[in-house]
Amino acid sequence: MCGIVGVVSQGPVNQLIYDALLLLQHRGQDAAGIVTLQGRKVYMHKAKGMVRDVFRTRNMRALPGNAGLGQVRYPTAGNAHSEEEAQPFYVNAPFGITLAHNGNLTNAQALKAELFSADHRHINTESDTEVLVNVLAHELERTTRGLPLTPQDVFSAVGNVHRRIRGSYAVVALIAGHGLLAFRDPYGIRPLCIGRGADGTIMIASESVTLEGTGHHLERNVAPGEAVFVDLKGNVHTRQCAENPRLSPCIFEYVYLARPDSVLDGISVYQARLNLGETLAKRVISTVPPNEIDVVIPIPESSRPSAMQLAQLLGLPYREGFVKNRYVGRTFIMPGQAVRKKSVRQKLNVIQSEFEGRNVLLVDDSIVRGTTSREIVQMARDAGARKVYMASAAPPVRFPNVYGIDMPTSSELVAHGRTVEEVRAIIGADALIYQDVEGMKNAIGKLNPQIAGFDASCFDGVYVTGDINPEDIARINEARIGQEDPLEENTTRLAIPNPQEA
Repeated sequence: MCGIVGVVSQGPVNQLIYDALLLLQHRGQDAAGIVTLQGRKVYMHKAKGMVRDVFRTRNMRALPGNAGLGQVRYPTAGNAHSEEEAQPFYVNAPFGITLAHNGNLTNAQALKAELFSADHRHINTESDTEVLVNVLAHELERTTRGLPLTPQDVFSAVGNVHRRIRGSYAVVALIAGHGLLAFRDPYGIRPLCIGRGADGTIMIASESVTLEGTGHHLERNVAPGEAVFVDLKGNVHTRQCAENPRLSPCIFEYVYLARPDSVLDGISVYQARLNLGETLAKRVISTVPPNEIDVVIPIPESSRPSAMQLAQLLGLPYREGFVKNRYVGRTFIMPGQAVRKKSVRQKLNVIQSEFEGRNVLLVDDSIVRGTTSREIVQMARDAGARKVYMASAAPPVRFPNVYGIDMPTSSELVAHGRTVEEVRAIIGADALIYQDVEGMKNAIGKLNPQIAGFDASCFDGVYVTGDINPEDIARINEARIGQEDPLEENTTRLAIPNPQEA
């Protein structure tokens, strides 16, 4: 879950990309990078940290050019603590290519060996993005064979990339002297959209809020398997490059990851969360009679629309019972369980009057590891709540995710191999109500009937790419981030301000 943006304009793009990355900060808080292109020369600055800390005035002045791309990183593979693995990545041949991507390649290790033995390319980090940029570079080299580059060559190379790599990927890449390339995996697991400014600027980004927040009009989503090439004059060339594309976006984007003011693949994230609250209300009624609930309280931030809709349908008062410290990063995306647990009470504080003497229904967007839920239930009890019920707008997270969300290890998932009653006991609630999988899919899917299905693998164990088995998951776990726990000295930058948090 990273955030990416690419821009081609007739004026300087450094400030525009910076502003776009601020709007994508909720998608990654570990590192940030910007690359710009002036003629055939590439300028780059990247480092660990939040956007506003990585880029100072001197850095921005050193990023000239009318085309560029940027990324905010949320690490799911490789080394979360390595400056070298901040994106974008650069290779000098052919042409000079810089690339950033959002997602996770499931066959990165096999490709790394193949790149060395067959393509004679060296990979210097554990990042799957470095693998991806080298695969793209090799296919562009094969396609052009020393001849001038054409859009058709680019599309042929992307077609070959699709055939070689597996997993989820939304990509933006700059080809020095030629333009901006963007493409999406054949299942469209990770989001990508394209828009245009009044001055003709073309912007491609992870979420529509990035376009709207920078004064661009959302034209459409990049289709699964599609490649978009924008030359340096602003001409847009497109082609479907996958053999059997099928739109199956990640449903967790709508549950939690994306900003509520974004529209992904024709679905309003905010409306999706309202719908989840509506279906969740029916589940609550079957478990806890509404007359035994005094108040509905959301766990900030992503659960608010669901909690509001649930409260309205049940005829219950909706109250804010937790105040969020916006100067602490998301606990969910912190590498290291101990750091995650430590930060819960740092980021939330209770309004005691909303809990004291009441039976409260807490609504969260999802329950992944259970650590945060257990702490929050205890906070409600400490504030004087008589009974604490917990409702999740998402179903139990029972299976590893391999497509770019940091929850790949079954042992970390509180619902894996456990009943709802067992999870309830672990988090300490008086009742636990989950959304059901089909209810979630129907609630979101009806907002765009053209979407045939979703990747809901962390809920139902069905991996849309069809090539994931237990051995693959074990191998991916070996490459995941956070193997070393930074408890002794937390040097991550994930616990500093995130003003754009959803």
